[in-house]
Amino acid sequence: MKIKRHLLGWLACVLIFSAQAQAAPIVLATKGFTEQHILSAMTVLYLQKKGFQVEPRTNIAAVISRNAMVNNQIDVTWEYTGTSLIIFNRIDKRMTPQESYDTVKRLDAEKGLVWLKPADMNNTYAFAMQRKRAEAENITTMSQMVTKIDHIRQTDPDKNWLLGLDLEFAGRSDGMKPLQQAYQMNLDRPQIRQMDPGLVYNAVRDGFVDAGLVYTTDGRVKGFDLKVLEDDKGFFPSYAVTPVVRKPILDANPGLEEALNTLSALLNNDVISTLNAKVDIDHQSPQQVAREFLQQKKLL
Repeated sequence: MKIKRHLLGWLACVLIFSAQAQAAPIVLATKGFTEQHILSAMTVLYLQKKGFQVEPRTNIAAVISRNAMVNNQIDVTWEYTGTSLIIFNRIDKRMTPQESYDTVKRLDAEKGLVWLKPADMNNTYAFAMQRKRAEAENITTMSQMVTKIDHIRQTDPDKNWLLGLDLEFAGRSDGMKPLQQAYQMNLDRPQIRQMDPGLVYNAVRDGFVDAGLVYTTDGRVKGFDLKVLEDDKGFFPSYAVTPVVRKPILDANPGLEEALNTLSALLNNDVISTLNAKVDIDHQSPQQVAREFLQQKKLL
């Protein structure tokens, strides 16, 4: 009888411990801009549908999120290969997108962080023009834009080609100056108009500048019908968004890797810029946009 009571007590402890372990939510951290808010909402909805408990934490700065993951305070995040390569691992070597991914995957594995499958999207810098103007002037690449700038300089010295840039990029050591060197882009200081990053899109759309520095997946690129110019010399690093998970969390949650990779496979530049536009231009909530998208994909 005593043995039976001990056995029952042991089983009760096991069940309580198991319930507590299962109840521990997966802590998801995302950054403070539209794209990440959508990814957060999408991840929470889908993981909950798959039976996982998720605790979302939004508006977390990249460096803070990174430190929290290394210190086991955050379990999952959607990170960009370029951010990990340049900011976290301090590597400024020019790499292909695959080389960037392979490098951060290898380096972060040493810290217990697992990079899953990257989305087929690249939220990097690019220059953009009004689509109708770019098509009329047959400009599809950065090199063609530079050729146009040189042509204007030689044939119409009184006319300036104006570029809109945010303050940070204009002054960064890996920003405007090395870009000009890479593309042999001759610009005088008055031709570079520095402004708030969000105003660049409006300035291009409204013709206040001829081209502007944008993020390739920003919803306003599609919403304002801008033409992103191809970075044909590969100056800008790849920023492929990828689910990153602490290895103990991945090991303790069968099916989590498959679920996150399922979401990653749905994303590309066209998809995410369309979703971003619904929030930034149509003023829908990230939760509404994420839910409708997953329903369309028959995942909810």
